Amino acid sequence: MWLGGVRVIILDSENRILMLKQHHEGRDVWMVPGGAIEEGENAQEAAIREVMEETGLKASIKGMIWHVEEVSEERGQRFVNFFLAEADGGSLGLGMDPERADGEQVMRELRYMSREEIEKLDALYPDYLKDEFWEFFRRIEEIKNYNVFKVRKSTLK
Repeated sequence: MWLGGVRVIILDSENRILMLKQHHEGRDVWMVPGGAIEEGENAQEAAIREVMEETGLKASIKGMIWHVEEVSEERGQRFVNFFLAEADGGSLGLGMDPERADGEQVMRELRYMSREEIEKLDALYPDYLKDEFWEFFRRIEEIKNYNVFKVRKSTLK
């Protein structure tokens, strides 16, 4: 079970979000690319890796949007960092989860979606991609030079 994860929001030139449909717990859910932070990597490195695995794109991280924590009896305590990124190379295509066998893949579809298309989705994670992200995006020019994400590598041995 993972404790920390990442999700990455990538916009195209028409301000549509790159969305990925995955099949989990018997249903299809739309989300932005992402997954677990692996041992030895920081959240930004995980975000870049996950985008490449799931979409074939090379991501350039521009900043962190949200740090979301969950505390529940069934899943314990965990967090997800949401990053804003730009596609910086690669070739767009539906990827695969390297931890799953061919017959157990959960990724179903990959495409850019407008705000209006996202607002109509029934199964969306997280649901605040319908509204809160767009408020952030409206203010992006005001805050684009501020990066809340800081990486501190330990020098202790």
